[in-house]
Amino acid sequence: MGQHICQSCAMSFKNTKPGTNADGTDSQDYCHHCYAHGKLKWPALTMDGMMKLCVKHTVPHVYPNEKAAREAMQEFFPKLKRWAV
Repeated sequence: MGQHICQSCAMSFKNTKPGTNADGTDSQDYCHHCYAHGKLKWPALTMDGMMKLCVKHTVPHVYPNEKAAREAMQEFFPKLKRWAV
């Protein structure tokens, strides 16, 4: 994982801004889509639910189709801090 990415949705911090910690500082782990004021925006969201949200925003810009996006996310998401088991 060469570039700094959100540990919830895998978006590159090159393409989005960081979320905010409770003290107002930038989060080093999560983007503003996933995290604000020191809390995850959707704490009950499952990894599968996050994949469904991300597929909508990555096809066709990042992945050619939904199947390719889901396969990549199923491989990658379990390695992210939020979803690591």
